[in-house]
Amino acid sequence: MAGKTKQKGMIQIYTGDGKGKTTAALGLALRAAGHRMKTFIGQFMKGQVYGELRALQDFPLIAIEQFGGNKCIRREEVTDRDRQRAEQGLQRCLEVMQSGNFNIIVLDEILVALWFGLVSLETVLHLVDCKPAAVELILTGRRAPQELIDRADLVTEMRQVKHYYQQGVLARKGIER
Repeated sequence: MAGKTKQKGMIQIYTGDGKGKTTAALGLALRAAGHRMKTFIGQFMKGQVYGELRALQDFPLIAIEQFGGNKCIRREEVTDRDRQRAEQGLQRCLEVMQSGNFNIIVLDEILVALWFGLVSLETVLHLVDCKPAAVELILTGRRAPQELIDRADLVTEMRQVKHYYQQGVLARKGIER
């Protein structure tokens, strides 16, 4: 594992209705890269080109793969193909986590994928249970289920106090996407 460390890897959850969950995970990955640690980010619910994909495409210490379609979906619009992508993504993340090649694994928006029914809680709990001792595992997204909160070592809830979306401002290039 790059940047080998003897410290125990923790399980972190960034959840809540506020902005900043993915951004916090990306910040952690960037900090880790400064110590020559490698991060794998599996993005669920995302298939569009976001700024982080472009910024990190040639960055050797942070790898990103997406397991979503090319458009945002609503919970009532979920298809079998959406479920298949998410299940394959979860399997890929499990393989990568157990490969020994990465210090940190981020399951970005996995909690939303759970809430949408794209993956089962049992499958995500299995992945958590298979985490190698030295790997740091990060789960992001709204609506973290209590079973995952109970297993986590750190849970941060982003709480929305005020948001410009409420004034009709859409996602801005370079800021939210």
